[in-house]
Amino acid sequence: MQRSAIYRSLLSQTLQHMPKAARSPILRKHGIVLAGAVAICSAASPALAEREPSTKLVRCGEESCLQISGYRDDPASIVRLNGEVVTADGGQDWQVRLPIETVRQWSAPNARTIEVSLLDPETAQVTSASTSLPIGLLGDISSLAFLEVRSP
Repeated sequence: MQRSAIYRSLLSQTLQHMPKAARSPILRKHGIVLAGAVAICSAASPALAEREPSTKLVRCGEESCLQISGYRDDPASIVRLNGEVVTADGGQDWQVRLPIETVRQWSAPNARTIEVSLLDPETAQVTSASTSLPIGLLGDISSLAFLEVRSP
C-alpha cells in the first residue's frame, strides 16, 4: 500500500469520528499531517519495541574489537555471547567489547552470526537472539604467494 493511500485511510477513519461541522478544509489538511504522523509512529514502533542486538567493529587500543549492543528489561540480567558469560557495560541499554581473537575462539569457523542470550536472575527466563556479524569478520584469511593477471 502506498503512503498516500495509508494517509487517506487514516484520515477517513479520523474524520468518521468527528462531527460534520468540524470537518473543514483546514482541519482536513491538518488531519492529513496527523494521519501521516500516526502512520510513521506506528511503522517505527515495532522496530523500537524489539531492540534487537547489533554488532559493529570498533578500535580498542591498538587492536580491533567487536562491539555488541542491546537492550534488556532488567539491568541485572546476565548477558551471554555464544554461551559465554560476559560483563556488560550500561543498564538497560548495554554494550560489550570483545577482541576479535576472543570472538574467533567462541565462534564456529566462518560464522556469520553471534548468539546473544539474556538470563533474568529473578525468573530464570532466558531470551535469545541471533545477530549478524560484520561481513567477512570470521572469514578465511588466505595469503597469496602471487597473483597472475593476463589480458587477452
